[in-house]
Amino acid sequence: MAAAVAAPAAAGSRDVEFIRARSDKREYRRVVLPNALEILLISDPDTDKAAACMEVEVGSFSDPEGLEGLAHFLEHMLFYASEKYPGEDEYKKYITEHGGSCNAYTSSETTNFYFDVNVDNFEEALDRFAQFFIKPLMSQDAVLREIKAVDSEHKKNLLSDGWRMYQVPASSALLVMIDQIIFLHPMPYLQRKQQSLQKHLASKDHPYHKFSTGSLETLEIKPKGRGLDIRHELLKFYENYSANLMHLVVYGKESLDCIQGLVDRLFSDIKNTDQRSFKCPSHPLSEEHLQLLVKALPIEEGDYLRIIWPITPSIQFYKEGPCHYLSHLIGHEGEGSIFHIIKELGWAMNLMAGESTDSTEYSFFSISMRLTDAGHEHVEDIVGLIFKYLVLLKEDGVHEWIFNELVAINGTEFHYQDKIDPISYVTGTVSSMRLFPPEEWLVGSALPSKYAPQRIMMILDQLSPERVRIFWESKKFEGSTTSAEPWYNTSYSVENVIPSVIQQWIQKAPTEKLHLPEPNMFIPKDLALKEVNEKVTFPKVLRKTPLSQLWYKPDLLFSTPKVHVIIDFHCPLSSHSPEAYVSTDLFVDLLVDYLNAYAFDAQIAGLYYSIYLTSAGFQVSLGGYNDKMRVLLNAILKQIANFEVKPNRFSALKETTVKDYQNFNFRQPHSQASFYVSLILEDKKWPVPEKLEALSKLESDSLAKFLPNLLSKTFLECYIQGNIEPSEAKSIAQEIEDTIFNTPNTMFKSMSPSQYLTERVIMLENELKCYYQIEGLNQKNENSSVIQYIQVHQDDASSNIKLQLFSLIASQPAFNQLRTVEQLGYITRLSLRSDYGVWALQVVIQSTVKDPSYLDARVDEFFKMFESKIHELSDKDFKRNVKSLIDSKLEKFKNLWEESHFYWGEIDAGTLKFDRVESEVALLRELKKEEFIAFFDQYIKLDAPQRRTVSVQVFSGNHSAEFKKAVAEADPPKTYRITDIFGFKRSRPLYSSLKGGPGRITMD
Repeated sequence: MAAAVAAPAAAGSRDVEFIRARSDKREYRRVVLPNALEILLISDPDTDKAAACMEVEVGSFSDPEGLEGLAHFLEHMLFYASEKYPGEDEYKKYITEHGGSCNAYTSSETTNFYFDVNVDNFEEALDRFAQFFIKPLMSQDAVLREIKAVDSEHKKNLLSDGWRMYQVPASSALLVMIDQIIFLHPMPYLQRKQQSLQKHLASKDHPYHKFSTGSLETLEIKPKGRGLDIRHELLKFYENYSANLMHLVVYGKESLDCIQGLVDRLFSDIKNTDQRSFKCPSHPLSEEHLQLLVKALPIEEGDYLRIIWPITPSIQFYKEGPCHYLSHLIGHEGEGSIFHIIKELGWAMNLMAGESTDSTEYSFFSISMRLTDAGHEHVEDIVGLIFKYLVLLKEDGVHEWIFNELVAINGTEFHYQDKIDPISYVTGTVSSMRLFPPEEWLVGSALPSKYAPQRIMMILDQLSPERVRIFWESKKFEGSTTSAEPWYNTSYSVENVIPSVIQQWIQKAPTEKLHLPEPNMFIPKDLALKEVNEKVTFPKVLRKTPLSQLWYKPDLLFSTPKVHVIIDFHCPLSSHSPEAYVSTDLFVDLLVDYLNAYAFDAQIAGLYYSIYLTSAGFQVSLGGYNDKMRVLLNAILKQIANFEVKPNRFSALKETTVKDYQNFNFRQPHSQASFYVSLILEDKKWPVPEKLEALSKLESDSLAKFLPNLLSKTFLECYIQGNIEPSEAKSIAQEIEDTIFNTPNTMFKSMSPSQYLTERVIMLENELKCYYQIEGLNQKNENSSVIQYIQVHQDDASSNIKLQLFSLIASQPAFNQLRTVEQLGYITRLSLRSDYGVWALQVVIQSTVKDPSYLDARVDEFFKMFESKIHELSDKDFKRNVKSLIDSKLEKFKNLWEESHFYWGEIDAGTLKFDRVESEVALLRELKKEEFIAFFDQYIKLDAPQRRTVSVQVFSGNHSAEFKKAVAEADPPKTYRITDIFGFKRSRPLYSSLKGGPGRITMD
């Protein structure tokens, strides 16, 4: 069945029988205003946040010739001001001060704007939002300033392989919104990444070929050289924003009639100039762009292979889901799959397969993987194996049982979907309005139901040697590339790969047995809800022994057949040295690697797990349908208890981990600065060079010798929440304990209470500002960065609320002053930070235009300027901000995972403040403005008697002269220059551990 895009009906509302999840209790209505704006109204009486998202069918493909990035630039400009609300950044300020967030993104064919806010402030926020599309103000001064912001956004991406190789949609803030990509796994959409080289190696007369972010060159220098006024061009381009090209989703607490009245009043003034939506002229690839092997030179360490075919967009057959079927098989990771074979051969570390598209007119199917060094030498064999599997799929035919299995999995996932926050829901739903008939807006392409083997075979036939494009990234190509992509200067070379050559690769490909997956044993059958006799408000200790402790909480809120299990392995020897850290890290990676083939089916069926390193050991987490949870848990526990080091997998994982550590040098400067802050603060944290050195010396036999020592001191902290009875939770805890400690030949042994390891944070000195100045590790990166960290207090309800209130009041003014007015850098934010319960403020700026010392001085100046704002805060504004913070704190959990992560966070931190929200809200209701100002004067203002500050400054190659000057200068009064981080740490006292006091975790 072809995708049916319904034309808007006559003005008014229309009853639509929406296909919805059985668990969905919200009400919906489709409305079309007289100006042809089509709207989906959502009423949710239980929501604490309201949200809206507008999608405009004008994107970067509509950029005029020679004005690349104009659509993205317009997206930025609409945030500034409007005729009705002329104050600059008034929209963002209002949203932020009322517990909300806002953002936007520009994709190829659309631009999307969205926000959320506390429900009591929705009407006024929605009115401000509507003005984007009615009468925005785009002053000449703001235009000139925001061009610099767009250019800064572009420059931060120049040395990022994620952008050089895979351009993502432009976004007006720090978040990049997810666009629609159909992939394998139960989660059908992943972040859209368009390959920069793929765009470059496409038809030059197709808009897909164009650069879309924009820069100073495309938005100011070149237009000015042609005599163009960029503001005039911007206003002219805005005329494309017509109501008939817009779709709006509005999510509120009120009734549908009330919300409809609101949108009628606020959005009816949007002009309908009857514009036509952009339609791609053709597919962006012609024959000359196929049968290519492109070798590209990345910035970071690591080899990647991406095999791409142009295909017919499956959105045209969304009821049949041909790409969903194919990506499930091609991207499978169980035995007999492509990935399982190349992993066992030591050639690849991961594999993803699926359809990606930004248009209804064309699409691509891609298979991508990270290669090992051995895999780099066997790329021809890997490509040959992939084509051999495609031949197998053709010869074996389409299997209805596989299609039906996917239908069952998708149906269960859809009908038992977790409720998500309104802002995510509206942004995820709005694109469906453009692509599907109204009754299918809520389901989109999530429920393929029509078995059409001929459609699957049609797409499979398109995955041919005649249509392939192969992109191969490796630093080993240095010196052998012949061309450069113009916007990111990515070096590459192109070779032709004709079908006869690929046939030769097929012939010499590995002979290991490829086969289809077995039926999925993890598909849940029992979705019944368990009876809970005892109404447990907070988690309680259900079982306690010298080996483990079990916290338990039944699901009393969500009535879903799901469970969350956490097992925290506390191993005090895991991080006492860089050698111990990297050994434990590799142990955890090997565990995940060994489980991958078996557990892959569980993840497809909606039962997820993760194993990851913690500061004091490692942690296992399982979440999903409770029916088959114990089967997966048992397999994980047995793998842990019977662990042995496999030298071939050790070598592959060590090689990859070494490259990941080496890639720290290529992180964004603000990310490097954040690591240095943690290195200064945390008692047990190791520098990357020391971890890299330890890893380089680690061998499989030395890891095998380390593990018995590591695991000889272990305590298990367990948490179980969800659709599970107390008796079963106890049984699970007993099974965990027996498998880990009582399995024959197990390496695990109990730990005495005195050996419990706690993470502690250094206490900075009052009225002293410390500096740590360092050159960026990649001097080719033009960006410098500063993080000014202001340490305030250890977790305490009274101090928490005051610091949170200050952050709420100051975050938007800081952004406006430092980013919007002064244009210091695209990445600019003031936020809260917690390191093991020690709370602080931090201001982050990344900039190409100014050096870190200057940025740090501007942060100081902001706090100096803002002092008067705090002291002059009116009673009305104070109460309004307090109410906003209360509303945000009282926001209800939306799903089991939010609730369990909150409670586990309290257990893991040792605070055990399960009533944190209630107690902090009670204090907020009693908080006096004078107390808040006194707190600011004591801890935060520039010369506060208890202000404790660290300024970490990372200097780029652009600012090398400023770095030399900064390190040569004498230290001003009340400052201290950190030249030896570990010497500095040893000289400072430590905060007490939150896990160490009375009533905290005990093991007796």
